[in-house]
Amino acid sequence: MDAETYKGYSIWGHAIRQGHEYAASGTVTRNNKLIETSGVLGTFDSEDEAQFVGLNWCRAWVDSHG
Repeated sequence: MDAETYKGYSIWGHAIRQGHEYAASGTVTRNNKLIETSGVLGTFDSEDEAQFVGLNWCRAWVDSHG
């Protein structure tokens, strides 16, 4: 997945295949430096859903720390 820009941060939603499901996580970067990662946020049936959850986590992190 490509990075999305949100309030000056690059945010990433990840979907990590685990059997028939996808584990979701998120990564926040700024100026090519790692700022924060989420760890596993849960498992989901689709890659898109997992990425969506990861991106939402990133947006919430930026909103509470930005």
